[in-house]
Amino acid sequence: MSYRKAHIGWSLTALAAVAFLSTFPQPSSAMPAFAREYGISCNTCHSAYPRLNSFGAQFQSDMNYRLPNWPDHTVKTGDDMLRLPEQVPLALRMQAYIQGRDSETLDVETGQAVADSGVDFQAPYLIKLLSSAPLSDHISYYFYAIFAEKGGNGEVIVEDAWFSHDDLFGTGISGMLGQFQLSDLMFPRETRMTFQDFMVYRMAGVTYDRGIVFGSDLGPLDLALGFSNGNGIEQNYTINSPGYKRPDHMFDNNTGKSVFGRVGTSLGGVDIGLFGLSGKQRNATGPAGMDSGDRNTDKISAGLDLSATIGTKWHLFGQVLWNRWDDFLDPGVTYEWNGGFAGVDYIHSDKWVFSALVNYTDAGDFDNTDTVYEGIDMQTVTFTASYYFMRNVKGLIEVNADLLSTKAQDGEYFTGHLDKDNYILIGFDAAF
Repeated sequence: MSYRKAHIGWSLTALAAVAFLSTFPQPSSAMPAFAREYGISCNTCHSAYPRLNSFGAQFQSDMNYRLPNWPDHTVKTGDDMLRLPEQVPLALRMQAYIQGRDSETLDVETGQAVADSGVDFQAPYLIKLLSSAPLSDHISYYFYAIFAEKGGNGEVIVEDAWFSHDDLFGTGISGMLGQFQLSDLMFPRETRMTFQDFMVYRMAGVTYDRGIVFGSDLGPLDLALGFSNGNGIEQNYTINSPGYKRPDHMFDNNTGKSVFGRVGTSLGGVDIGLFGLSGKQRNATGPAGMDSGDRNTDKISAGLDLSATIGTKWHLFGQVLWNRWDDFLDPGVTYEWNGGFAGVDYIHSDKWVFSALVNYTDAGDFDNTDTVYEGIDMQTVTFTASYYFMRNVKGLIEVNADLLSTKAQDGEYFTGHLDKDNYILIGFDAAF
């Protein structure tokens, strides 16, 4: 079952597939462990990392991230109730960059530059440990742990982490329980060819969360329906009402859950999807709206995503997302804003891939609120050239142009598009 064949492709290896079975959010990074396990090349599943080819899409959507002979690659214990991989499936991913950038880190209360570097050595930018494997004929697992990301050394963070089942109770419905990105139902952020992000997903808060997703095929339609805590993956609350030093924690602070889903189909070679989410979020308060308040407020998102492949070389994709946040800054006030992105990846050869990405977001009702949410406004165009030294090692150069005019500080706080965000970046991305 698959909610969308074109939107997954998260791996750097052959069967990089470890996202989960069928229709759920895809894990973010590469799993060279699959290439080692099955003795095949990354290009079996990928036209260019991280984009999947047709077999990679089938491996993900129909084969539950396993080849038919996967039991042959398990330890012979003589117990049919035990399927252990012959080796613990582990993989590593590392990224390192040099970046030249215009923009600054500003103190929103004083306007002073907290950080301003024209040339930045972002090495390492990312180090991940990944693992995934089939556990039974229907169950798989996946997780990755970040040892360092964006300079944040000193702690290990787990992001994607889940169990998945491809045929719950023999119904043909798949299920996944764990941590994942809601936006993976549309386009997985961490499988993009550009360093530049799919910004509207981050701004709308439809990325990492804890929850459950169900998926199924109904004729030409791919369906996915999920429920999540709605408060991300960092919060937890100690249970202390029965007494002192209780050992357990709650991952959510209220019973209400976000409800989200996607309906997808293919028309004339174009994959089309409709996404919707209804949930809660804390209101914004404090200087420039940077603090989280104590009120639960309603949020609604609705999206349209499109993608198409022309031949084997051209891959086009686009996303529009509308958002309504009720009572977010002031009670009784509705704030609406929207945004999206469009991109193309051109697989020129085994060595060269060229990509372009446009991000556009409009702050809408957040304009002139004197909060950081004025900064939702964004207009950028990004060009990326990726050179593959090996299937699992690539270098890239990326140029980002900021098309939005800067504005003068006109409120109590220094918020909004006060400076340009042009950059040029070169570096490496490898998985092994």
